Amino acid sequence: MAGTRPGGELSTRPLHFVWICDCSGSMSVGGKIQSLNNAIRQTIPLMREAADDNANAQVLVRAIKFSDGAQWHVSQPTPVENFEWTDLTADGVTDMGKALSLVAEQLKIPPMTDRALPPVLVLISDGQPTDDFGSGLKKLMEQPWGKKAVRIAIAVGQDADYEVLQKFIGNPELKPLPANNPDDLVKRIRWVSTAVVKSASSPASQQQGAMASSMNVPIPLVPETVVDIGADVW
Repeated sequence: MAGTRPGGELSTRPLHFVWICDCSGSMSVGGKIQSLNNAIRQTIPLMREAADDNANAQVLVRAIKFSDGAQWHVSQPTPVENFEWTDLTADGVTDMGKALSLVAEQLKIPPMTDRALPPVLVLISDGQPTDDFGSGLKKLMEQPWGKKAVRIAIAVGQDADYEVLQKFIGNPELKPLPANNPDDLVKRIRWVSTAVVKSASSPASQQQGAMASSMNVPIPLVPETVVDIGADVW
């Protein structure tokens, strides 16, 4: 539902949200990929609620998968109210750089517009890139919307490359979010899908000054996770 400014002008602005999912072979170990599928599916209704709370933004969701190369898993920017998740499977290497190159292509103007809100890019990975990550990141950051994007990384398991994920985030104020068991992963994905969507679509993020700030949009505090001694650990 669109909000209106005085005079009836539509004020709804697109907020592009992109899942960038590691589907390398190591994601099949310990049920990581199935936990990822379950976590995203569980949080879609919550994401819809978060989007409904703000009539100023239209949340458009899509997803990339990367292993041997990178492909769009959901290629069209899909209104969150229509978004459905199809399960990913895991096999192959970790071509993270190719995934970022794919994102960079879609953040050009066009297909992006000047009216868009800063996109939210969520990189989820459990290992080290096997291709030229630096080249993909450079292509992403060469796009104005790549620089302005809210870039969040979820580190799945203890073998995740935190240094690479921090480079993707590009801001010392925000660290990769550790997810060392299925419950952690659900909590991290829920936070990104709700609190971050609310902040990115809030009126504060639509002010010119917000784009120039260190975080582009005001990011809420990341909730602490409590380690369950009996939980599986990746």
